[in-house]
Amino acid sequence: MKPNILDTIVAQKRREITALPDAEVSAARLRDVLARRGGVRDFLAALRQPRAGDVALIAEVKKASPSAGVIRPDFDPVAIARTYADAGASCLSVLTDEQFFQGSLDYLRAIREVVDLPLLRKDFVIDSRQVLEAAEAGADAILLIVAILDDELLRRLLELVVEAGLTALVEVHDEAELERAVAAGAQLVGVNNRNLKTFTVDLATTEQLAARLAGALSAGEKLLVAESGIHSRGDVERLKACGAGAILVGESLMRQPDPGLKARELIGR
Repeated sequence: MKPNILDTIVAQKRREITALPDAEVSAARLRDVLARRGGVRDFLAALRQPRAGDVALIAEVKKASPSAGVIRPDFDPVAIARTYADAGASCLSVLTDEQFFQGSLDYLRAIREVVDLPLLRKDFVIDSRQVLEAAEAGADAILLIVAILDDELLRRLLELVVEAGLTALVEVHDEAELERAVAAGAQLVGVNNRNLKTFTVDLATTEQLAARLAGALSAGEKLLVAESGIHSRGDVERLKACGAGAILVGESLMRQPDPGLKARELIGR
């Protein structure tokens, strides 16, 4: 069987991880790292109380993707981050995968120096050493993709992230993955409308899973993030109506001459 895009990316991640120093990554070690850098910005709290509009925006700093190629040739991650902050984004997502998305941990470091919003490391995390990398580079939140983690590793990474004082955005694509995320203890759940095996996009994915999530988590805990395929204020209103409290948007912002103007449109500012 021909490997899909996600399998190819994970295989590359496994090769990259072999080059990392052997290290035992504990919550205590992560807390030490976070204390030395000056603490953590509360990613989840920022989403619960949007800086602008009625849905919190996680604006993504993203140069390229496997499906679209280079999205923004004139890519200046720091300038883009500042634009998003000025537009009213609640949090930022920073792509750090180098081979497939042309991202970098250096972008995360540089953005943290100039923007005071909470930051998500957007990558394909399959090892605790990547969490340590993220903490050292300035991340306040870590993306955990259920599709690439077995139940034991998902639970272990989620517990590590939370015990350290970081936020885990646990990403799902279907009902089975949602059930696994909830069983692992996820509080912040992202529903990716993009199928990471084929890279096709359908906003109905969020609509189909939102009711399930509402029934699985208590009202005081749940927060649903709709991810991918969001291009207009109408899309945002559609997703809000089904229960999304936040949206994560990258490509449709990056393709605009003025990403900040588009961000304002999406959050209704």
